[in-house]
Amino acid sequence: MTEHAIPAPSDPTRTVLLRGGEVHSPADPFATAMVVERGHIAWVGSEGAADAFAQGVDEVVDLEGALVTPAFTDAHVHTTSAGLALTGLDLSGARSLAEALDRVRAYADSRPADRVLLGHGWDAARWPERRAPHREELDRATGGRPLYLSRIDVHSAVVTTALLDLVPEVSDVSARGDEPLTRDDHHAVRAAALAALTPAQRAEAQRAALDRAASLGIGSVHECGGPGISSAEDFTALLDLAARRPGPRVFGYWADRDLDQAKALGAIGAAGDLFVDGALGSHTACLHAPYADAGHTGTGYLDAHAVAEHIAACTEAGLQAGFHAIGDAAITAVVEGARAAAATVGLDRVRAARHRVEHAEMMTPATIAAFAELGLTASVQPAFDAAWGGEDGMYADRLGAERARTLNPFAALLKAGVPLAFGSDAPVTPLDPWGTVRAAAFHRTPEHRISVRAAFTAHTRGGWRALGRDDAGVLVPGAPADYAVWQTGELVVQAPDDRVARWSTDPRSGTPGLPDLSPGRELPVCLATVVGGREAFVRPQG
Repeated sequence: MTEHAIPAPSDPTRTVLLRGGEVHSPADPFATAMVVERGHIAWVGSEGAADAFAQGVDEVVDLEGALVTPAFTDAHVHTTSAGLALTGLDLSGARSLAEALDRVRAYADSRPADRVLLGHGWDAARWPERRAPHREELDRATGGRPLYLSRIDVHSAVVTTALLDLVPEVSDVSARGDEPLTRDDHHAVRAAALAALTPAQRAEAQRAALDRAASLGIGSVHECGGPGISSAEDFTALLDLAARRPGPRVFGYWADRDLDQAKALGAIGAAGDLFVDGALGSHTACLHAPYADAGHTGTGYLDAHAVAEHIAACTEAGLQAGFHAIGDAAITAVVEGARAAAATVGLDRVRAARHRVEHAEMMTPATIAAFAELGLTASVQPAFDAAWGGEDGMYADRLGAERARTLNPFAALLKAGVPLAFGSDAPVTPLDPWGTVRAAAFHRTPEHRISVRAAFTAHTRGGWRALGRDDAGVLVPGAPADYAVWQTGELVVQAPDDRVARWSTDPRSGTPGLPDLSPGRELPVCLATVVGGREAFVRPQG
């Protein structure tokens, strides 16, 4: 198919008929047309029936055979940091320590006016040197300027001496030598680095991230902010920016046990990255048994009692609670805390609140069953498995191959009835919704794979359900007109009882088709994204 631009409505008060394409809708699996009115879906149906609307609408859009789907929801984003990775120093593609240092040097030379240099994305596990940059090396590369350089998981960082001089509360750095900073020390240097951003730099980064999301068919993002992650100023500035410009909706989660603060900032939940533990790559995820490549079990920040108090308080206040939990010991603490809260305020109330767990990687049959019992949403990132799974990946280095194979068990979670919401954790992994769906459908561990249809639902309707909204993320009459238009190849239907192998193009299946995401095939290209009936992105012609 030749690439082309699809006109999108710029005025949500106009009534628009889209016709001549494929509309992915459970209301009509054979739909080829759709009417949008006052920012909502008014009708979906066949091309013949669309003739009745053609004279009564303000605008007709010829889809030219393109596919229309609900817009994606990315359920876990750090918007400013994602934008800084897009506009600044991104080391995720560096193939060696030497290349990373060269990039640091070039970036420092190109930004002589920056008070603090910011970079992200190094991963020593992928480099032949197998170590992080040393402070002396970074001092030389930057000419002695302040630099904060976060690891790919954003749970540790390396910095220059000049940045440490700005953060006197960082303790015993000289005793640790060149080891990356973690825990409270990392939080302190990150806060100092982000505080050096000017409002203009912050707004530039936020616009870049939201524009990138829109260009990928993402209509909503869940911003995961909080003290030590960003700042109250960053959080409120993002919500204000998103409200003032066309583009993805931003739903803010503030990871703080201070519920009054979360409400005052406009957060919909005291949730997101409220840390129960850290990350596997930084050896700070909290485990029941020690790491295979380290003689300890990681770091726990909140115990079951603290989790219980927070869930109970949020339930009483009508807010969502939520936690960052990756290691099996951390997930156990969340489950035990949620059960204790349910005993206090009532299981039905806990379930109705749809509290969340971010990442939820090291699940067991017992904790999966508990998530289903307690109504906990698993907000997960399939791209983590694509990046670090497999027999030779970082997970196997940290945990050993046997434990690594248990991670991210999406099929078992779905089978148990646990609600899934997919996200990227950008900038940890890039905004890439179709890549995320592919990663879930072609999980490196075959028994954890789910169908493309289930993965697509988790990345569209699942994100809305995680907000407590069951009326969105799907193209049916009455739903918000948040949709994307795609250039893609042949649509296929994956058999619901078969995770990968058997595919059908038979229209008698009665199931809306989706693009073939088999490895090696090109992913769909976004031609337009519409949010609330308003144009958020249109791909330029040519």
